[in-house]
Amino acid sequence: MKQFLILAFCTLFFASCNKDDGNDVNQNNPFLTSPLVNLQLNLNLPEYNPLKFPGNSVVLNSQGIKGVIIYNVNNSLYTAFDLTDPNHTPSSCSKMEVEGIVATCPCGNDENSYDIVTGQHQNDTEAYPMQQYRIQRSGDVITVTN
Repeated sequence: MKQFLILAFCTLFFASCNKDDGNDVNQNNPFLTSPLVNLQLNLNLPEYNPLKFPGNSVVLNSQGIKGVIIYNVNNSLYTAFDLTDPNHTPSSCSKMEVEGIVATCPCGNDENSYDIVTGQHQNDTEAYPMQQYRIQRSGDVITVTN
């Protein structure tokens, strides 16, 4: 009986685990959709090799809404964000430009800029954050999904 209770508890515990924590602020953003992103990047390939070193980033222009930027924070923490300005409807000018760890939208004079480590707007706490993707490193392969 004791083994049955332990097994039942373990089954209940693992069944309640979920990859999605339900706190996806992007699902309430009226400007953005959630494109299918499912990438595996081999860090041994020359185009992704910069991601082996903290402080480096790689932009994948053909992914996401307007491209995806992947940033190596410290070799165990990586971030991945869409390069479309989350506070604009996607348009020809809403693709952000990255300099260092700041992504800036060239549309008009709104001066929207975001931190690519956190995804947060640099000046407006009420603004939508950048659309974030899940990222995981396993050996020399980085997986980016939504």
